[in-house]
Amino acid sequence: MTASKLDQLREMTTVVADTGDIEAVRRLKPVDCTTNPTLILKAVETPAYADLVEEAIVWGKKQGSSEKAVHAVCDRLAVNFGTELTKIVPGRVSTEVDADLSFDAEASIAKARAIIAAYKERGVGRERILIKVASTWEGLQAAKVLQAEGIDCNLTLLFALPQAVAAADAKAFLISPFVGRILDWHVKAGGGPYTAETDPGVLSVKSIYAYYKSYGIKTVVMGASFRNTGEIEALAGCDRLTIGPGLLDELAAATGDLPRRLSPAASPQTSSDIAKRIVLDEKAFRFAMNEDAMATEKLAEGIRGFVKDLRALRKLVSARLG
Repeated sequence: MTASKLDQLREMTTVVADTGDIEAVRRLKPVDCTTNPTLILKAVETPAYADLVEEAIVWGKKQGSSEKAVHAVCDRLAVNFGTELTKIVPGRVSTEVDADLSFDAEASIAKARAIIAAYKERGVGRERILIKVASTWEGLQAAKVLQAEGIDCNLTLLFALPQAVAAADAKAFLISPFVGRILDWHVKAGGGPYTAETDPGVLSVKSIYAYYKSYGIKTVVMGASFRNTGEIEALAGCDRLTIGPGLLDELAAATGDLPRRLSPAASPQTSSDIAKRIVLDEKAFRFAMNEDAMATEKLAEGIRGFVKDLRALRKLVSARLG
């Protein structure tokens, strides 16, 4: 009997669940799990997780109802969910620094340290956690400091090679290039139709992967934000792929051969993107991003979206705190 495409994918790529749904993680058995404010908000509104929410609210009422207390409860919720996820997955759980700190390196560093301390209080070591930080210049500088302290980071909202280069310079543990959102931008701009092979999001990840492997960069490439299983299959062999429950279920139900598309040994050495090692200081980084309308727009849009859901979560918490 032919193995499912999900099982075949697991033979060549570490599969990560892109969800805060604890039951979905139990069912799908990924190695790692990643969350963000949008996923936490959805989970908090699910009756099945009422106990995790209530614990944070009861704790929060002892802190008062100030804005600071609301923020602390939101952090506690994220760590509550993350702690439960560490009991299920054998690998890492990503927990996100507040998106409204995306342009404040010092505040991002402080928040990350607080998150790691909160996990430690629950008996979860830093080796089980990845701190998610937006791939802004400030986020990248925060990651550089955190990595030097032994706090591993996941650079999220990554849309272009300059961000990946800066993440490698920061010695980030992992990057999450957003495949589907890159495709969305190009479709909206009138491009296409695209196949899995011509999908601009897929091509972006392939370019980053080739650059990293060509220069022996250890930062893990984890494709994220998929719109269909074709994108996933086109990146089979990538270091890691973080996939939502719906697409994981589709892959689990699908049969047929799933060929490996990416491997370190087969990375091209002649692409113009990787002809020489790229050096970026802050000015060069900002200019390169400014030259890439897609990356600039999607980064800003992604931060706005996460901030919107973070504010919705804070509003929900504030109402519960009374």
